[in-house]
Amino acid sequence: MATLTFSSYIAKRIALTVVSIFIIISFNFFLFRVLPGNPITLLYRSPRLTLNQEKSLAIQFGLNKPEWEQYLLYIRNALEGNFGISFYYKVSVTSELIPALENSLVLLIPATIISVLLGIFTGVFSAWRENSKTDVAVLQTAMAFYAMPTFWLGGIFILLAIYIGGIPVAGEYSVGSTSILNLLEHMALPLLTLVLVYYGQFTIMMRNSLRDVLSEDYIVTAYAKGADSRRILYTHAVPNAMLPMISLIAINLGLMVTGAILVETVFSWPGIGYMIYEAIGHLDYPMLQGAFIIVTFSVVLANLLADMIYGMVDPRIRYK
Repeated sequence: MATLTFSSYIAKRIALTVVSIFIIISFNFFLFRVLPGNPITLLYRSPRLTLNQEKSLAIQFGLNKPEWEQYLLYIRNALEGNFGISFYYKVSVTSELIPALENSLVLLIPATIISVLLGIFTGVFSAWRENSKTDVAVLQTAMAFYAMPTFWLGGIFILLAIYIGGIPVAGEYSVGSTSILNLLEHMALPLLTLVLVYYGQFTIMMRNSLRDVLSEDYIVTAYAKGADSRRILYTHAVPNAMLPMISLIAINLGLMVTGAILVETVFSWPGIGYMIYEAIGHLDYPMLQGAFIIVTFSVVLANLLADMIYGMVDPRIRYK
């Protein structure tokens, strides 16, 4: 098979991403139209709406048009970032989702960075001491945290915080405070919950990937030639073992937005995960549509980022 140039490879991946986004938007349109409920009555929640008022509101929101016209209008609005009016908040969905997404990123970005660095370090440390007591201890600890449900671990931390006292367990800020220190205090428990759970899978992936690389023929040959073991590890083995980690990290960048739903709900953190939980409870379909698009876009763009990085570090995947 012929190898693509890097620019051609990137163009191909971007084209596939655009197609994926179009399919996601289309699926989002039809998915929420098969759910129960009348959008007008859900939006206004008034038993006094007359039939004429419902017809007038349907015309105002374009719900009287054929579905294909609604679909084209939806596509245009979605590309413009207009997801309609929230049934519950009675304001534009975008005006609520953007601050929620920012709050999620404040929590998720440091959680991802810390868990990735910790997972890579402990994974390398464990693989380098394969079958030792240290390896077994690290692996068992990582598997234990990876298997823990985030809501359960978060609940344990809340109970401990209440018992100890003085540690915030809910919200982003205390009432009347907007200081960075207060934000960090409220971030501590949800951040620790996410780091411990995700650190486990990064450790396991890095350990297993590095073990496979260390058994390759070129590593054995390097040892036979008398190369320094640390140089073999950090110059040859670790960079190659990082390839599967790139995919895992990129995918988690997208999935952590949804993976934090339970953590944000347990700690009442006002992020997009908590917004999704609230929208489900209030049957707020426009909010769910907007959140669904943001989450799926995050996953698709994270995969595109992984493909681009892969194309740079491993030319073998650039083929037709």
